[in-house]
Order: sequence, then C-alpha cells, then structure tokens
Amino acid sequence: MTYLLALDQGTSSSRSIVFDGRGNVVAMAQREFRQIYPQPGWVEHDPRELWATQLETAREVLHKAGLAASALHAVGIANQRETTVVWNRCTGEPVYNAIVWQDRRTEATCADLRAKGLSDAVLQKTGLRLDPYFSGTKVKWILDHVPDARMLAERGELAFGTVDSWLIWQLTGGAVHATDFSNAARTMLFNIHSNAWDDELMAALDIPASLMPQALPSAAHFGTIQPKWLGAALEIGGVAGDQQSALFGQACFSDGMAKNTYGTGCFMLMHTGDRFQLSQNGLITTAAAQAPGRPQYALEGSVFIGGAVVQWLRDGLRAIRSSSEVQALAASVPDAGGVVLVPAFTGLGAPYWQPNSRGCITGLTRGTTIAHIARAALESIAFQSAALLHAMSCDSVAGGGVALRELRVDGGACANDLLMQIQADLLGIPVLRPAVIETTALGAAYLAGLHTGMFAGLDELTAHWRAERVFQPQWSRERAAAQMAQWEHAVRQTVAA
Repeated sequence: MTYLLALDQGTSSSRSIVFDGRGNVVAMAQREFRQIYPQPGWVEHDPRELWATQLETAREVLHKAGLAASALHAVGIANQRETTVVWNRCTGEPVYNAIVWQDRRTEATCADLRAKGLSDAVLQKTGLRLDPYFSGTKVKWILDHVPDARMLAERGELAFGTVDSWLIWQLTGGAVHATDFSNAARTMLFNIHSNAWDDELMAALDIPASLMPQALPSAAHFGTIQPKWLGAALEIGGVAGDQQSALFGQACFSDGMAKNTYGTGCFMLMHTGDRFQLSQNGLITTAAAQAPGRPQYALEGSVFIGGAVVQWLRDGLRAIRSSSEVQALAASVPDAGGVVLVPAFTGLGAPYWQPNSRGCITGLTRGTTIAHIARAALESIAFQSAALLHAMSCDSVAGGGVALRELRVDGGACANDLLMQIQADLLGIPVLRPAVIETTALGAAYLAGLHTGMFAGLDELTAHWRAERVFQPQWSRERAAAQMAQWEHAVRQTVAA
C-alpha cells in the first residue's frame, strides 16, 4: 500500500492520477465533459456527468497503473471551487444542474446584498468580496427558482455541496455529507476565523442550516469509498479546493511561500501562516489547505486572461497554428519593441478589479511585427502576475509577515521557458518549476497520505519537493521597474477606455 490516488475534478475535465510514495506520477487518466450555457452569463455542468467521468477515470488509471485498488493507501480529492450542487438526500438526485464558478446570474442578488450593507460582514468573516463568483448566492438562486426546492430544503430533505461534497456523497453511498475548510471558505457562508458555518450570513441569504455539509480540516477522515466502485474499501483522507491543493502540493506550508498556476487564467496564492489578514491591495483572503490545528490562511489573486492570450493569438489573430509555436515566435525578437498588450478581454482581475476594461495594444510603430505582438502577449502574463505578487508582498510586509523570496510555478504555461525567465526578471526573485507539475492532484494525495500516516509530517513532504529548473532574474531592478511602469501606463489606457 505505497500508492495514493488523487481525484482531480476540474472545470473542463475530470482526471485521476496515481502517485507513488515519493510523489511521482505513476499513471493518469482524463475525461472531458459538457459545458452547458443556457443563456449569456450562465454556465452549468450536469452533476451526474461530473460523477460518471470521475469514476471512469479512477477505474481507468488503476488499469493503466496495473494496480488493484487494494494497493492504494488512501484517496484524495481536489476540485473546481465554488461550483454549486444541490441534491435530494433521499434519492441522491440533483435538483438542478451544477452552477459553475464562472456563472454571473446572481449579480443582481449581490447588488441587493451590497445595498443592504452586507459587504463588510462578508469581508471580515470570510475574507471574500461579495460577488457571484462564490457559492452562497448560487445556493439561494436554486432554492428560489427550482420548484419545491425551498420547501424541501426547509424540511431537511436537500443537501448542498461544492463538487468535493457531491463526489464524497457518491463515493460513500450517501453515508457522508462533508467538505473541507478550503472549499467551505469559498461559499461566502463560512467564518474562516472559527472554521464554522456563519448563522448571520446564512440568514442573510435565507439558506437553511440543514443544507450544509460538515466542514473538516483538509487532512481528515471523509469516509470510506464503497468497494463496488473501485474494488476495495478505501479511505478518503484528504480534500481541498484546487488552488489550495496546488499550494499544498508545492510544499508551500509556511508564511511567505507562494505559488502561481499558469492556466487559462493565473491563480496566485501566498501562505500567511496562522495570520488572517485583509488585503489593502485588491486581493482576497482564504483558508489554506490544512491539517487539524490552528486555522491557516492565504492571500489570493486571480488573473482572468493568462494562457488564454496565447489562444487568442492562435484563434483570433491566426498568428500561430498551435500554442506551442508562441515561444519560438516571441524569442525571434530580443524584446517587444516598446509594444505592450493588455489582455483585458473580460475586464481586469486582481489587483485592479476593473470589470469594464477592454484589451488594448500600445506602442505600435511601422517597425512592429507579429513577433513583437507575440512577445508582448507572453509578457502580459508575466506583467499581470508581477502586479499580483507586488500586491501580496506589500500586504504581507504591512501585516507583519515576510516578503516573498521565491515563486513556485505550475500549470500548462509554466513549460514555456521564455515566459518563466521574463517572470523571474520582472520579479527579481528566483522562479522555481517543480519536477512534478501536477501539483493540484499531488496536494490532494499528500493530504490523504498525511492523514492516514503514510507521511510522518510536513517536513517529509518538504523533502519530497524538488525543482526541475530554477529561473534566476537577470535584469537590474531599474530595468524591471521601468518595464512595470510601462505596463501600468498601458493598463490606465484600458481603464480610460
């Protein structure tokens, strides 16, 4: 029993990965599922598909690894956060599709709650902005709009959960209705000081307490998987929201350690230890994945358009035929030639929070080529991440924490060497790419192994982490500051527009 299984349920696909006791990938399986868009601004998933694809990949990965389920020590779950499922406790059937984190249908509800003065209570208790992004108003929408849902909820016949809770319910045959602190922290209903559901916030959104799952530390007993699913009774020993799971998988366990995930967007989290701190620079505060003990926190910021800008080069401008070509095209020029691209295609996220901004390109001349624009596109990912990191460092130092000494990276775009070098140059600190970049799934596996005694403690997990490559900064701080000033000037043009 020296293997761990991680179920990684994401926004576009379900994956399962088997790791060995050193955190190395043994085998992987993946299945995509439908994205449902009932009307503009609405995004849904079929909860049954989430469960079916996750189960299929779990069975497939064991076959690929040549392992029986009895060879597994434990199972961990990482999941897309904020996506909301409500189901019937008696039948196990969802009462409505899962409302995905990207869905914006509850903006009017959020505006109403802001007008009622709830923003400060949400911020102080949960560390979050009052926004449709989070689960609370999604639950309220289902109760208010699905026939009989509110009546059934008030009779205690319905259950709410983020996707981790839905999977736990299915895997345990309805025996366990639970979530972990890191997922609960994304609902806008959970007090991350006391790690408990908040009565005031629940009442403000008119959500009955009987709906809520039990909230547990991220490394805990979340029930036993029924043998019929994988062939053996297996303990679910770790659960975390995907970004907190990645922070854990990167062995960022202490104050001042940070990771950035380069995907379609970018998600940066900085651990702040047991120190709850509200950002003064446009970030949110969240619960970190954690073992039992004192609450652990992180600052978080999101870049809306990260790797998606490369997709735009490919599909919009048709500058490249495949995303893999962007590094060579961008590297064919020594710099962007004064061109700055701000990819505010859907507004700007943290630390700017300008939803009405739109993308722009500045610094064009007759000498500008598509290579300069490609270089500027790559640089835009690094510029946005550098702005986030600067905000985090300012918050951390102001709050009595430590300044960032290095940045650990993961996600598909971290394979781009040029992007990682630009990132290090802008930040002025080393950028470390790990040998195992499947850090989201790895974090869930580590949490499960930690709870079940496969690992002695965090020191052992820290010893497992190793870098595949370290990108050292090569620019002077004056040059980096000048580049960031040029970027900020371009950002102001998008806001003015």
